[in-house]
Amino acid sequence: MKTEILKLLKESDGYLSGQELCGRFGVSRTAIWKAIRQLEEEGYQIEAVRNKGYHFIGSCDIMTKTEIKSCIKGKFGRDVEYHEVIDSTNIRARRLAEEGASSGTLVVSDCQSAGRGRRGRAWVSPSGKNIFMSLILRPDILPASASMITLVAALAVYDGIKNVTGLDTGIKWPNDIVANGKKLCGILTEMSAELEGIHYVVVGIGINVNMEEFAEEVSQMATSLLLETGEKVRRSRLVAAIMEAFEQYYEEFISQGDLSGLISVYNKHMVNTGKEVRILDRSGDYTGVALGINEKGELLVEVQPGEVKHVISGEVSVRGIYGYV
Repeated sequence: MKTEILKLLKESDGYLSGQELCGRFGVSRTAIWKAIRQLEEEGYQIEAVRNKGYHFIGSCDIMTKTEIKSCIKGKFGRDVEYHEVIDSTNIRARRLAEEGASSGTLVVSDCQSAGRGRRGRAWVSPSGKNIFMSLILRPDILPASASMITLVAALAVYDGIKNVTGLDTGIKWPNDIVANGKKLCGILTEMSAELEGIHYVVVGIGINVNMEEFAEEVSQMATSLLLETGEKVRRSRLVAAIMEAFEQYYEEFISQGDLSGLISVYNKHMVNTGKEVRILDRSGDYTGVALGINEKGELLVEVQPGEVKHVISGEVSVRGIYGYV
């Protein structure tokens, strides 16, 4: 009930009377008053005026299950599990998926103690600053197609950041969101599957949101939304915006069975397009010009006129000739 009251207050232009809320939820005025007090204790500013009712004034950067659910508009993230601290949202999401959690279930944490990025790298996870979330999916696709979901997630993060902050970021193939040549977000996709089918996919997303500074060893390649925009971002609102965009892109991907319907929008946002890149391959590094992606999400790299290599996500790393991008 508390979540629904918060959502109604946010959506209302004026005051909502206690009587109206009582009738909607079938509870007493005392129960409504207690829910309002709980919201105020969590940091919400709610004005109470006799004979008028309650009016939502605003809130700071609140990250709770109630706040996240009050911001969610679509199916993805409607079922959400929130933690103050967790080892890893991906680990928890995998456990929930094994226990039968439905597609679209979202795990969010304010802080991670064992976050990981690509190739097992640690992901710095302080409290009260960033977004750490993992989405459970159960796509009816072949396991070989699962890597494309990472690119779908990158598009969703791009849209979510743009819609909430106005910041125009870019995608460094396949799954890093960057701003001014520095990394804002990483995405880690894991799956449980058999030869002919997928049990579940977990998409982990970590975003540097309100970080004021970074350790010296990563300061040259990492940034945050706060540093790029000069303004603090309400993380719950950003989580919801990303989930809304993800749902739309994911449905397009599933309907096509590949990225054919998303190639143009992805290439438009990809910072590597048309640039010379260095491919770090186990069999030997090489350079070429990134042309964009194909319907499988592979990076097309022209190594010499007329010779184009198809680079597969997860098997290599891509860098700019003179730096990270």
